[in-house]
Amino acid sequence: MKKARRAARELALNVLYQWDAAGVPFEEALETAVEFSDLGGLRTRDPALADQAIEYARVLATGVRNKISELDSHIDRLAEGWPVERQPAVDRNILRIALYEIIYVDSVPPVVAVDEAVELAKKYSTAESGKFVNGVLAGFLREKEEKGEA
Repeated sequence: MKKARRAARELALNVLYQWDAAGVPFEEALETAVEFSDLGGLRTRDPALADQAIEYARVLATGVRNKISELDSHIDRLAEGWPVERQPAVDRNILRIALYEIIYVDSVPPVVAVDEAVELAKKYSTAESGKFVNGVLAGFLREKEEKGEA
């Protein structure tokens, strides 16, 4: 399941990047990403797991789209000096996915959402982006803990 979730996050990132940075209509971005992704080889190795990954990617991408204002307000507050609109599209969408998982997906431990986001940033952006993503998300978890929500 771990590989399916990772593949789903990558697929959701692809969808959100197309939609956010390239202006592709959301449903078209989703359809294109699903059609052309091999999901890290899952389609050939385990089609049932690939279907689960696609479904989770839909949940993530749609959830981020529906909650984008809330997610961006958290990012703006936590990334001092780096408003969402100035961040690289990959980084801001990785942050959106991770925050969505932390806030709305009870089956994903927050530390896993953070670790996965950092790995995505290292893979698709830069090592510095990994540190930035980690810092923003760690700040969010600290806030939750201080409020007694952790």
